[in-house]
Amino acid sequence: MSGFAWSGFALNLACAAATSLAVMLVTFAVALRKGVHRIVDVAWGVAFAAVAVVTCAASAGDGDTGRRVLVTVLTAVWGLRLAVHIGRRGRGHGEDPRYAKMLAKAPGSANLYALRMVYLLQGALVWLVSLPVQAAQYIPSQMTGFAVAGALVWTVGLVFEAGGDAQLARFKADPANKGRLMTRGLWSWTRHPNYFGDFCVWWGLFLIACDSAAAAAVSLVSPVVMTLLLTRGSGKALLERHMSERPGFTEYAARTSGFFPRPPRRHP
Repeated sequence: MSGFAWSGFALNLACAAATSLAVMLVTFAVALRKGVHRIVDVAWGVAFAAVAVVTCAASAGDGDTGRRVLVTVLTAVWGLRLAVHIGRRGRGHGEDPRYAKMLAKAPGSANLYALRMVYLLQGALVWLVSLPVQAAQYIPSQMTGFAVAGALVWTVGLVFEAGGDAQLARFKADPANKGRLMTRGLWSWTRHPNYFGDFCVWWGLFLIACDSAAAAAVSLVSPVVMTLLLTRGSGKALLERHMSERPGFTEYAARTSGFFPRPPRRHP
């Protein structure tokens, strides 16, 4: 493993934090004007793309150009696709039930509580989770097999995430499916193709940072935190508590993997 531009990376950490904070504060101002906080979910992907672009600009002269462009493009494609998808899904709807429930119990001002517990928290998570994207751009050596492997894992992730989202959107668009579970396509191989895809995206970006032992060490926390969020935090665990109330969930869960894809069991 080759060197790592520590001085440039240290300064970039502050720039990335400021970028993430700026995106969230602007989103908070827009949310106050619209009267709904669900748009923070759109800002999640936008903030990652913004951090990647700012880091790419800041790392000029410190990191390998090919790797800088690669991680920036991969992160921006993932983040902006996710933002557009969430924006379309929430168009015309009121407040997200998760935020409505949380803010109904807020001590004092609900908006200030949302600023602390939603916007600033998500901004901090963007900064933390994006560490592989930041670190990879400060590796001066040329790309190796780690970068190729990372790009391939990222591609698998995007296929599962975007494919799962598209299949679910088509399923929900049919009024006959209201209240039913989506159990076809990628959803027959895993109960959460979009979350599994997210998992692959961030482990793929981490692999690109593995071209440097130092970059890998400072950014390993990112995919670990994302994995915990997806499997035990606000992802799979929270969603399945809601899905379990729908008819047929027990049978679906018995034949379909909870996370990592595999062929559905014929006889649960």
